[in-house]
Amino acid sequence: MKKDAIDFGTANVSTLFRKLFFPTLMGMLGMSAMTAIDGIFIGHSVGSDGIAAVNIICPPLMLLTGLGLMIGTGCSVVASIHLSHGKVKAARLNVTQAFIFASIVAAVPIVLMLAMPDESARLLGSSEHLQPIVREYMLWYVPSWLFMVWEAVALFVIRLDGAPKVAMASSLTAAAMNVFLDWLFMFPFGWGIMGAAFATSLSTVGGCLIAIVYILAKARTLRLARLKMSRRSMALSARNIGYQCRIGSPALLGEATLAVLIFMGNYVFMRYLGDDGVGAFGIACYYTPFIFMVGNAIAQSAQPIISYNFGLGAQARVRQAEKTALTTAAVCGLTVTAAFVLMPEWLVGLFVSLDNSAARIAVDGFPYFAAGFVFFIFNVTAVGYFQSVERMMPATSFALMRGFVLLVPSFLLMPGIAGTHGIWLSMPVAEALTAVMVMGFYFKRRSQKRS
Repeated sequence: MKKDAIDFGTANVSTLFRKLFFPTLMGMLGMSAMTAIDGIFIGHSVGSDGIAAVNIICPPLMLLTGLGLMIGTGCSVVASIHLSHGKVKAARLNVTQAFIFASIVAAVPIVLMLAMPDESARLLGSSEHLQPIVREYMLWYVPSWLFMVWEAVALFVIRLDGAPKVAMASSLTAAAMNVFLDWLFMFPFGWGIMGAAFATSLSTVGGCLIAIVYILAKARTLRLARLKMSRRSMALSARNIGYQCRIGSPALLGEATLAVLIFMGNYVFMRYLGDDGVGAFGIACYYTPFIFMVGNAIAQSAQPIISYNFGLGAQARVRQAEKTALTTAAVCGLTVTAAFVLMPEWLVGLFVSLDNSAARIAVDGFPYFAAGFVFFIFNVTAVGYFQSVERMMPATSFALMRGFVLLVPSFLLMPGIAGTHGIWLSMPVAEALTAVMVMGFYFKRRSQKRS
């Protein structure tokens, strides 16, 4: 890579990680802030019904975000290994293939949801009372999801290209636009839920354009390349895309975990506590992407360091980056858990008045829900490490464990064991059990290496 880019092969690992982590974390939190800002304005403008309606839309949004993260992660791992071997052209081809594939796959659900908004709302679990709000939000927000997927892929490429501050600027610009446009459209203009959706759409497009302009005009190394249209080239492209998706699939499963969490939570809260329960859970779900993005920022900051040095065979640097990432995960997990346990009233009050029924349910449940954040961040970081060294079996297995195998039974069983508090504890139980399995696998593998 050029001299003005980040040197992943020789620079101090801890310094490298810090140089990547703080811009990546700010950028990730900026992405999550877009959704949270919507929730704050919606809660004070439309009320808890608006928050519940937006929460109904979240599962397919999480899945498309996961698609972008899957393709971006896979592309970044493969491209970083190519760069470590001096194969710049191959790295550029992988980036180009990733963008084309992301565009095609994302377009399908977007078109279907826009063509059948009422059917989509019912399929996602909306009640008849919430359906008009869900439909309106969907029609004004879903068209921007293609730009969201492009940005998710682009941010990986930009960080690998040695420009983490550009990636941060893309995300923070979108968040800043969203604050202003939410206020403008929902209060002076009085556009309600439609205003929130339109503001987020415009902000998504704005942030994406910064990332795309960098890749097209200012990238140091990872520019787009012209693809050949011969049968052999198309077959090679399909093979490369398949390999990228296999490497990045745990990232998709990570977002799918959020989608399952929200979908199952909506279902169980609706069953036990009705629309107010979904509203309370919706407030928690506005914060959950922040927690995921903290883990994701740690994993993505460590990924180019680990992948590049893994490609070089520098195992000592790989282990040092792994240790730094896991230590950071533990510190961040304890910090956010403390915030949710000590300040639930303040966190809930950002979204709705505390005399609201949904607010009272959320304040009571937040400390239980927060019990899982340490394990949540640890698991996201651990899965990211396995992806970075191309160990797809454990990465995929642990992603499935936390997202499906353990989470769904937890939601179905915990309410019967601990009542409504059991609903809040479903995610912590699934994440804690997964963390125990991750640590068991890690120490078993380490013991086998020693023997």
